[in-house]
Amino acid sequence: MTRPVPAIVILGNGSLATARRIQQVYPDALIHGLAERVDGADHVYREFGSTLRELYQQGTPIIALCAAGIVIRTLAPLLLEKGAEPPVLAVAEDGSAVVPLLGGLGGVNVMAREIAAALDVSAAITTSGELRFGTCLLNPPSGYVLGDLELGKRFVSDLLAGETVRIEGSAPWLAQAQLPEDAQARLAVHVGHAERTPQANELLIYPRSVVVAVSGAVSDLSNAIRQALHQAAIAVQSLACLLAPDTEMTHPALRETARELGVPLRFAKAETDMGELARNAVGQPVSILGDDAIAIAVADNPLDPLLIGRPRGRLAVIGLGPGAAELMVPAVKSELARANDVLGYETYVRMAGPFRADQVLHCTDNREEMQRARHAFELAAQGRSVVVVSSGDPGVFAMAAAVLEALHESTDVHWHNVDLEILPGVSASLATAAQAGAPLGHDFCVLSLSDNLKPWAIIEKRLDLAAQADLALAFYNPISRSRPWQLGQALEIVARHRGPETPVVLGRDIGRPGQTLRVTTLGLLTPDQVDMRTMVLIGSSLTCVFPRADGGEWVYTPRWYGEKPAS
Repeated sequence: MTRPVPAIVILGNGSLATARRIQQVYPDALIHGLAERVDGADHVYREFGSTLRELYQQGTPIIALCAAGIVIRTLAPLLLEKGAEPPVLAVAEDGSAVVPLLGGLGGVNVMAREIAAALDVSAAITTSGELRFGTCLLNPPSGYVLGDLELGKRFVSDLLAGETVRIEGSAPWLAQAQLPEDAQARLAVHVGHAERTPQANELLIYPRSVVVAVSGAVSDLSNAIRQALHQAAIAVQSLACLLAPDTEMTHPALRETARELGVPLRFAKAETDMGELARNAVGQPVSILGDDAIAIAVADNPLDPLLIGRPRGRLAVIGLGPGAAELMVPAVKSELARANDVLGYETYVRMAGPFRADQVLHCTDNREEMQRARHAFELAAQGRSVVVVSSGDPGVFAMAAAVLEALHESTDVHWHNVDLEILPGVSASLATAAQAGAPLGHDFCVLSLSDNLKPWAIIEKRLDLAAQADLALAFYNPISRSRPWQLGQALEIVARHRGPETPVVLGRDIGRPGQTLRVTTLGLLTPDQVDMRTMVLIGSSLTCVFPRADGGEWVYTPRWYGEKPAS
């Protein structure tokens, strides 16, 4: 049972030495450095506020080497639910102070002490309970869960007011705490999996020591599980995971039930009955309760779901957008963070980073798409979380089609059991259009001029028809060293149906360092102005150009269809 990997965020080179010392405590943590102000960071960011808020919303622990006030003001709009806070700490640039700010129930004080020990300073712990008792009773260790936070606050308040407490059940983490224990105390910390009615004088802590083995065929599955636990007098809070036969990986009721109960869903080789399934998967002596449809396995100690069965493999095909981190959609960032394996053309994989030390990168040549897709399914079929990386949008001349083709041609049931999702990105044509204004503001056609996978005759036919239909055009793969003549022929075809004054937008490396945008006309455009990294947008007969205040030009295609306005 592992804690989330923290992010170390710094604003200048003066903090880098301290950040490296903290990184020795958390070797998988990445140092995020502000662009143009930090040299040697693991990851570069451009805007402190948006970066910090994004990390917070992802549940990533934050170690910010800056003034506490900056962090507080930045995160203030997000402070809604105390129980859901990730740990947030402010550390002085020179390492002289460690201040836990948020996440008292997420282990922030534990982290503060760990960092302070590495920096040889004292952590600025201000939580009354921790100062008095040396532990946070409302933040039990991994493998245990607090029953009721509001009752817990009252419980700790009574302790601070001078009451004594007795411990019922096994709570080894409290052995070194300075609690005022008394076997006859009114207040009691109760640790166990038994279902109990919360009382004001009790702090209920549940060990995650219960596994429920179940089939997705059970009707009203969530209620059936809750009723089975209730009949066995077992608290639902002690549920560590759901376990199902691996033959039912794609059953939607299993996924929905696990999500509703807030526990992981694991799979094991199908057995003759659910009890045997649970016993074999848990791998330790258990008490089995239940029947052929639902079996409850109760262990003596908390269980690590990662050691029970295996998860359903996941394969996500993602689009990075044009290259700028701020144009990558949040769902893609979350997918990259959870991945075990990342596959793709090496240039795009590097753009998707930074990566943790435990993430495996599989970089291949840009022409090995089908081999890459098959490799991704092989990894995901083992229960791993796999990401296939594309630039732009994965469904636009990119990896989504190759992945689906690989699945379509496969008869391997393990591949078809993989949880496959396609996550969109901002395509190069849309990113270029946005920089210029709205040249694709009406009907438009997107074409690749590469004849690697389709005959040039097909490209010519489609070009002619699209130009004849007066569609705005977006050209991917417009030219290369191996086919320098094709763009010229394409422009000749378009010119049969468009005037030489037709606006053209050339966007090179849009969203990446060194991007350029140029507005010209069809009559002035020549192939030598374009390379493989250029997006070519050709307007329709209605596309307009007018001056920008900064000296550039706006380009747009109006949404109506009629006479073009006079310039």
